[in-house]
Amino acid sequence: MLYGRERERAAVDALLDGARGGRSGVLLLRGEPGIGKTAVLEYAVAAAGDGFRVVRATGVEYEAELPFAGLSLLLASGLDRLDALPGPQRRSLESAFGLGEASGGTDRLLAGLATLGLLAELASEQPLLCVVDDVQWLDRSSLDALLIAARRLRAEGVALLLAARDTGAGAEGAAPDGPARPGATAGPLAGLPELRLTGLAEPDAVRLLDDRTGAPLTGPARRRLLAEAAGNPLALVELPSSEADLASGGLALTSRLRIAFHGQVTGLPPATQTLLLVAAAEENGELDVVLAAAAALGAGAEALEPAERAGLVTVGADRRFAFRHPLLRAAVLQRAPLQQRLAAHRAIGEVLEEGDRRTWHLALSATAPDAGLADALERTAARAEARGAHGGAAAAYERAAGLTPDRDGATRRLVLAAEAATEEGKLELAEALAERAGARTDSVFAHALLDQVRAVAHFWRGAYPAAYRLLLDAAATDIEPAHAARMLLQAFHAAWYVGEEPVTTVLDRLAALPLGADEPLAPLARHLPTAVLPALGRPAGPLPDVRATAAAARKAGAESPVDLVQLCGATLVLGRDHETLELAAELTAEARAKGTVGVLPTLQFFLAEAELFHGRHRDAEVTATEGLVLARDTGQAQWTSQLASLLACLAAFAGDDQRCAELAAAALVPGSAAPAAGEPWAHWALALLDLGRGRAAAAADRLHALTTGPYRHHVGATRAVPDLVEAAVRLGEPERAAEPYERFARWAGAAGTLWAQALRLRCQALLGPDEFAESAYRAALDLHEGVHRPFERARTALLYGEWLRRERRRTDARPHLGAALETFERLGAEPWAERARAELTATGTAAPAPAAAASALTALTPQELQIARLAARGLTNRDIAAQLFLSPRTVGHHLYKAYPKLGIASRTELAAVLRA
Repeated sequence: MLYGRERERAAVDALLDGARGGRSGVLLLRGEPGIGKTAVLEYAVAAAGDGFRVVRATGVEYEAELPFAGLSLLLASGLDRLDALPGPQRRSLESAFGLGEASGGTDRLLAGLATLGLLAELASEQPLLCVVDDVQWLDRSSLDALLIAARRLRAEGVALLLAARDTGAGAEGAAPDGPARPGATAGPLAGLPELRLTGLAEPDAVRLLDDRTGAPLTGPARRRLLAEAAGNPLALVELPSSEADLASGGLALTSRLRIAFHGQVTGLPPATQTLLLVAAAEENGELDVVLAAAAALGAGAEALEPAERAGLVTVGADRRFAFRHPLLRAAVLQRAPLQQRLAAHRAIGEVLEEGDRRTWHLALSATAPDAGLADALERTAARAEARGAHGGAAAAYERAAGLTPDRDGATRRLVLAAEAATEEGKLELAEALAERAGARTDSVFAHALLDQVRAVAHFWRGAYPAAYRLLLDAAATDIEPAHAARMLLQAFHAAWYVGEEPVTTVLDRLAALPLGADEPLAPLARHLPTAVLPALGRPAGPLPDVRATAAAARKAGAESPVDLVQLCGATLVLGRDHETLELAAELTAEARAKGTVGVLPTLQFFLAEAELFHGRHRDAEVTATEGLVLARDTGQAQWTSQLASLLACLAAFAGDDQRCAELAAAALVPGSAAPAAGEPWAHWALALLDLGRGRAAAAADRLHALTTGPYRHHVGATRAVPDLVEAAVRLGEPERAAEPYERFARWAGAAGTLWAQALRLRCQALLGPDEFAESAYRAALDLHEGVHRPFERARTALLYGEWLRRERRRTDARPHLGAALETFERLGAEPWAERARAELTATGTAAPAPAAAASALTALTPQELQIARLAARGLTNRDIAAQLFLSPRTVGHHLYKAYPKLGIASRTELAAVLRA
């Protein structure tokens, strides 16, 4: 029964009403222990009634992280629907739940998308209420998958209700009486709509206190309890009721509640206490397992009855064991002596069938080294890694190291634990494990691997110089060239954020590695120096075709698409954008088909760059928008920043000042101590906005800093040099662009592409001397004709037209200005269109009024356009959902929103509209 809680009931009712109407929704309940979160969840289940299918799970404060344990409990009743999921998603969940062999690892994002798909399937016949209590104790693999699904729920008819304990004092930014709102919580739950529960109002607290069983409190004891409970329902029910007990205050409320539970358990028969300890140590609440393990410790099934009678535990119709409150479970575990806890784990392990749960419980009960158990636990860790559960793997490897009798074997397992912790993003744990392992061994190879762990931790904190130096030194030790190659490829990534000299150092080392032709990374190690060094002014021999390199790497056993990603970036560095366009599109399709979706944000950044440089602004927006969502879903801060900054550039081209500023600000937010990875693109975006709006001084300042600073070798900084030249010339300060232009001219010569030469000629025309300007402009326009880069061609035409008008050759200027205006309007480049229109008017010709949007497609959001294109190709909603990692209902929802914008009424008309 709920006392008060009108606000909470209204929020839950709204969530359920939305699901009844086919809309999905998520609500996170926050609050201190005992504040009533579970009671609100029970209200939701009751309010849902028979009209909903209900699935539920509870996180367990447990001594080991069992991968996907929480998710398997939540979705257990829906496993018969797995066949309805696309192949990669189905296999992902089968691997996660141990129903099939893991092949190549479970992608964390793919597991979340599969969870979304299964929730949608469970809601296909009636609305679904998904209830998860104590979310803060879910294993990380389950939590990640659930949150990825939560952030993508749209039109499935799923109501997802979560409850989590406050992790610290205070409301963490939530207003006690405010509406549910996103963003009040930091950490993995950030961004979910949140409602924080506070203490009951005094009248409701009084009613609850008066309704509690036993003799009613009166006088000072009553007043004292009401004051100390501060509206906490559990405290009102569970705290001692005598004046003497209440007088022993001073402890935190949670500690006092645990002590109260201690007292309730202490009064039970010894056999019942034993059974409760076993139940507290068993993470799944399986009654048969609990009873069998308790029997082995001398507590029969009859020992359960006193605990049930006291209301401490319940057994559901599904034969699941549940404690009345998580604090009670914690109290049972904490009050038991160590030897009793060890015995409980041993008994549980001995009654479980062979498998990871059995291994974990036996490992938790061990008090001395055990080689066989350590081997079994390492196999458990390896299976966890194969399922993408690196946190569970790290815990298993670390425990296996503690059980390993020989020093070298224990050290090797600590190294594996450190590597797994790094993959999970647990950087402090990884470094601590690395220190422990390093102190135990003199092995050069082991220390190189540990330096690699430390370097990755430094990299993700933004300490790029430290990461670069560690990796460079580790690769120089006496280790196999194949290992050195992988370290140097990582060092290249770190060096890219340090400066040009470290980049060339890494590439020289890569080129010198004695790699055999059959080494998987050999083709990449040879290609990268020849692709990048010329862009930095260093000759490196002929550049092989990128597709030939990719084919050779695949043949040698490189993991595709993960190992081939850097090829996309390398081709962009030297301006071979057409190669990036082809390879990134190919690898993106391969990642979708294989389910290797965690690498998609990286690929989509490179693909969107290439699309942008080819003047395909709308395609770039669609690609980058999807990539940004995926990057945020998986916590990839680097690519979140990069993709946001690229979208800021697109907003600058379109003249959307507010969106450009917002995206640039989002891109410039550093991750932990790291500088923002998207900083060069973000500054380029803001400078382009200034340049398009005629703010030449502000543009020149930004562009000069970008093209002469530590990031001057970055793709965005290199491509920004022609903009600097234009801004500096407009200011009458061409000397500010002199040195960057000289570097750009050398780069354009090394690139050897028509479009790069066209931009070099445009810069020459701007910088003078004036008598050569016209020939340079004409030569640039001729080269533009050979490649499809409409935006850059239009900008050259605009600048030429402006020059002609200043030379008082108005008639000659008009066709160039008119062509530029037509292109800018077609591309939606509003600031540049305004410039062209003003210049055309200045020639004495009335410029046409701003044209209406060239196509109804401009009214579609990027996701609506993406879905409409796939639907026009004949793909079903289910096919589209599989490609775009949505639910079929969400696909249908977007299509029905798109039809009115396109002026059509059905799917059959889509193809004709898109062709037009």
